[in-house]
Amino acid sequence: MDVPVRILDDGAWISVDDSREVGVSDLWRLSEHEFCECETADVLLEAFFEVRPNGDAVEVRAVGHCITCGERGSMGWLTIGHVEDGRFVPVDPSREHSVRPA
Repeated sequence: MDVPVRILDDGAWISVDDSREVGVSDLWRLSEHEFCECETADVLLEAFFEVRPNGDAVEVRAVGHCITCGERGSMGWLTIGHVEDGRFVPVDPSREHSVRPA
């Protein structure tokens, strides 16, 4: 992937190819016990602290909290989108996602 990725605005946004693409305002549905003890956690991201390309995927590490149980913490690598034909395509945060270990 030859597309630059970086964190902007003190962790509030992920920039892909110099364009703000993903912010911390979405709820991300994470698979069972990936973030907390909830069967499926709805996690409100509070800040991104690491971003990387992984093949055609763009992955982040973030801190957030589960809106069901209130658990707060950081997570492993979460795929937020892919680069296809030189363009960023975000994933749907409301679908269930797995987090890869940090």
